[in-house]
Amino acid sequence: WPDMSELDDDEKYATAFKYSDGKRASVFSSLNRKTVVRHFKWMKDYGIDGVFLQRFSCEVYGAVKFYHLNVVLENCRAGANIHGRTYAVMYDLSWDRPGQIERTINDWKILVDNFKITKDPNDKAYLHHKGKPVVGLWGVGFKNRPYTLDECEKLVDFFKNDPKYGGCTVLLGVPTYWRTLDRDCLADKKLHEIIDKADIVSPWMIGRFRKLGDIDNIAKNNWRPDVQWCKEKGKDYLPVAWPGFSWANLMNDPSRFNQIPRLKGRFVWKQYVEICKAGSTMIYQAMFDEVDEATAIFKCTDNPPVGKSKFLTMEGLPSDHYLWLTGQGKKMLNGEIEITEEMPSRR
Repeated sequence: WPDMSELDDDEKYATAFKYSDGKRASVFSSLNRKTVVRHFKWMKDYGIDGVFLQRFSCEVYGAVKFYHLNVVLENCRAGANIHGRTYAVMYDLSWDRPGQIERTINDWKILVDNFKITKDPNDKAYLHHKGKPVVGLWGVGFKNRPYTLDECEKLVDFFKNDPKYGGCTVLLGVPTYWRTLDRDCLADKKLHEIIDKADIVSPWMIGRFRKLGDIDNIAKNNWRPDVQWCKEKGKDYLPVAWPGFSWANLMNDPSRFNQIPRLKGRFVWKQYVEICKAGSTMIYQAMFDEVDEATAIFKCTDNPPVGKSKFLTMEGLPSDHYLWLTGQGKKMLNGEIEITEEMPSRR
């Protein structure tokens, strides 16, 4: 449950949940610019570079959802510019149906034409990599997706080569086993052809391992050979780190409560260590504010509401523990502190 203690009254939205003292619990809204700007201040405070703003392609055509997406985008743009952070659009293709790829293309045209995304000289915050604006396409190559690799290739070609709307650095969110084309990945070499046209490879890892001992195997079988493959192909590699996982409330399944424990930060710290050892130069930290899958790293309370729905606590840790730990992980990645499996201590 998000820590609401720093937020002002005009940032709090009442819920039906109550704390143990009987007081009604409130939540924030990313439609409130004041709160989003505050979130970017937290990123600055703890040394986090910025965010990929997920924009579900299946939502860009409904008026209400389209409005919501655009307000949040503008709020992120404001927060990033105010606090010297960065942001980039990441299209999540989940739930797209065959033939709907054009919606993503049309949406990007609207963002460029109407919101001047990547074209506004006053917007210093939009993420660039090797001199080009970055666009993420998440969900390329996964099994059991109704849209096709041909459609994904069309998207990459558009963002790379369109004379008016292209010229982008393209990040692909791909399956864990993208390199070997098995398990969670389509067994189709077409995926490698698409990756060859893109710039950054970011394999999804959430839920793919469950305990500390599994991370050594992931490092050996995935991160290290992935990094080497990308070096040989001239691609950049963006591995995903995550603090833990729980799906109990989202899936209405109590057996999934604290499904993958955080271990007070040891779980994600071990990932940082092995990613650094593997030779990666960047990390995608999942997620800043994803409370409904329990991957959030922003400030959460150690005293959540009580009742039928059970919420994870911070295990007695300060509400900002994972923001701070993420900042330490960045220092290790950048060589500012040594690579060590011993978690840093706060002074």
